[in-house]
Amino acid sequence: MAKEPRIAAHLGRPETPEEEAARKAENSRRYRQSQSFRNLIIALAVSLGIVAVVYFGVPRGELAEAPDVDVAAIAAQSEEQLGREVLVPDAPAGWDLNLAEVEAGAPAVWTINYNSIPDEPRSFVRLAQAFDADETWAAQALGGSAPTGSVTIGGVTWDEYEISDAGQTGNVTYALGTQAGPDHVLIYGRADADTAGALAEAIAPNVSELQEESAS
Repeated sequence: MAKEPRIAAHLGRPETPEEEAARKAENSRRYRQSQSFRNLIIALAVSLGIVAVVYFGVPRGELAEAPDVDVAAIAAQSEEQLGREVLVPDAPAGWDLNLAEVEAGAPAVWTINYNSIPDEPRSFVRLAQAFDADETWAAQALGGSAPTGSVTIGGVTWDEYEISDAGQTGNVTYALGTQAGPDHVLIYGRADADTAGALAEAIAPNVSELQEESAS
């Protein structure tokens, strides 16, 4: 005895082959969709678990402060290696620095960089002592800039550079330069005349000594 076709409740009659195929296809689509959503939830839960492990499992702490630059020790070592005196000023109170080194080259240059100046949050000032150099080196260091005048600070006459196009000089806006015996000393940076002048005042006695030794 032949089996009677199943009556579809929503139709009140047996399904046609086309209707049966459409129903099965729709059921398959819904099943795949539910599986995709389930897999998405599982993947999201796994990702959150990994993040939690990393966040809570990795040791954390405050960043260690950069060690202070021991200018005196670096200067002493540089003098011993070079057989030359290097300038180490008593910088104005509150000035911090992040660099003290001899830059190799022709000429070699003893450099101290001050990058934290009270009341001047975006300023920096660099002291450079170029060994066996003159104002020609200063012009090169300042992107071809020429002195715009001169000023006497601490008994030392300095060439003054007022730089209008700081984009050509690595953000340097002002500089002071002078000859100290065989070396050329340059104070330059993103600073005003008073700020650079404060460092020139601090270094003036040492510069005067070098000038006198050269003249004797």
